[in-house]
Amino acid sequence: MSETEATEEQAEFPVSLMSDFIITNGLQYLTYGVEVCVGVLLVRHATWRRLKALSLYVAVLFLLDGVARPAVCNYFGQKSPTYLSFWWLTDVVLALGAFLLICSFFRRACAQEEKLWRFVRLLLVFVIILVPVISAASIHGNANHNDAGGFTVEIGQNLFFTCLVLNTLLYIMIQQFAIEDEELTLLVGGIGIQFAGEAAFLALCNLLPAQSRFAVTLAGFSPICTLGMLLTWAYAISKTPQEVPVLQPGLGAKLAEVIADS
Repeated sequence: MSETEATEEQAEFPVSLMSDFIITNGLQYLTYGVEVCVGVLLVRHATWRRLKALSLYVAVLFLLDGVARPAVCNYFGQKSPTYLSFWWLTDVVLALGAFLLICSFFRRACAQEEKLWRFVRLLLVFVIILVPVISAASIHGNANHNDAGGFTVEIGQNLFFTCLVLNTLLYIMIQQFAIEDEELTLLVGGIGIQFAGEAAFLALCNLLPAQSRFAVTLAGFSPICTLGMLLTWAYAISKTPQEVPVLQPGLGAKLAEVIADS
């Protein structure tokens, strides 16, 4: 590459970064608007009475991601330690909220099978206790992360992975046992878009050089995953209300057969 071509490439790179910045911020503000729309749909269709956990999660998501984070960022600056600490702390809160939301979906899926729900509930309690233990063990003895900030980052990432795994298992459970609940399937699929999509983008970014053009572009795609989740939820909420057959009788027997076969 000649010096002229290298100079032209360096000149184009800041322009590309500016374009990425504009697109990312546009997507972020669009996400804030959709968060408000989902909240309005929940109230307008009186769905919040039936989906209390979802309504609470959407409210917390908007307050933290749409109000608190931008306010702290504008006051302290995007690269300030205070903003970074606050961002990771709110990330833990949102991941914990997603975990509780997935627990409520498990409860709905097992509504007609109390024995199955007692087993799933015990498993979920064990998982939420295990996450901080594993997080503390993973940073123990690490001089770079053996502090409150490092623990916050670690537990947030572990909660993210836990929600991804649990939501995937829930979706498989719905399909495996033919749970005829279209609304639940859409809500679970929405969370899958958020967690699975973002995990794929992050994994791809980690495989690329940190300063590469493609990595910089992919780093701003997180709002797309959140937007996909919210749009899926908006569609599920706005559908015509209907009687939801939560679970087919005999799921416990089917589960026993699957376990026995395995």
